[in-house]
Amino acid sequence: MTPGHHHPVTATGAHRHRLAVVLVLTVCVAVGEAFGAWLSGSLALLADAGHLVLDAAGVTLALVAARLAMRPSSGHRTFGLQRTEILAAAANAILLLALAGYVIVEGIHRTGDPPPVDGQLMLAVAVAGLLANGCALLLLHRGSRESLNVRGAYLEVLGDLFGSAATAVAAVVVVTVGWTRADAVASVAVGLLILPRAWHLFREATDVLLESTPRGIDLDDLREHLLTVSGVVDVHDLHAWTITSGVPVVSAHVVVDPADIDGTCGGSILDQLQHCLADHFGITHSTLQLEPLAHRDHEHHVHP
Repeated sequence: MTPGHHHPVTATGAHRHRLAVVLVLTVCVAVGEAFGAWLSGSLALLADAGHLVLDAAGVTLALVAARLAMRPSSGHRTFGLQRTEILAAAANAILLLALAGYVIVEGIHRTGDPPPVDGQLMLAVAVAGLLANGCALLLLHRGSRESLNVRGAYLEVLGDLFGSAATAVAAVVVVTVGWTRADAVASVAVGLLILPRAWHLFREATDVLLESTPRGIDLDDLREHLLTVSGVVDVHDLHAWTITSGVPVVSAHVVVDPADIDGTCGGSILDQLQHCLADHFGITHSTLQLEPLAHRDHEHHVHP
């Protein structure tokens, strides 16, 4: 890869316009819920508003990461800045985990000594948030299957949707029954909704940063496919990892029969190997080292 090479649009970049619309929706709802929490005294609204602020930060990071990922590579950063998307997802997950912990602890504290809550205002704001989150969810649905960062934003909005629903139910209880502890219970429910999703996102991001084998790729199966190419004797030192969402890469040492590696056969074998990776595994970026049969023993000694 030469310096100045331009990378294709990443999975997040393909959906950046939808992310921008979701960002505007999220900021508007967050401001409304924060103001509503201040007026009504609702912890559940405050928790949801805090979550929305972090969602807005997460979407902003996703947009910035998508923009940075489109920058050309250089001799210093040969893959450009594509992995900024994963760093953004990891940072967002950590913030969400911290928020969930705070909301759960504060909610448990309030169940013992609940403050007065304006249930009607709480209900109106929660319903408005519910509608806005529903629109945002629809906008992000398709991209959530293609990009880790968009998936993170989608899961956050999904958590917000359930949070707004829980807050609305709690508000109905406060209005009809007068049980103000429902607000604290709803805030704990919101925190518990955030925790598993944040943890899942954090694990996915760390898998990429630790260069784990991408999900859906079995290295034994990949090796077997490469061995079906005519002239290939062995495949070893096989690695697969992910640069950013939707960009898996593979490197391998491929042992080829001496009769095939000479002349034009080597190029033909390399083409077949790359077509195999693209057709069966969706991998379009690979580094394959073709080796003569006599070199295999030395390679196996270095790489058992």
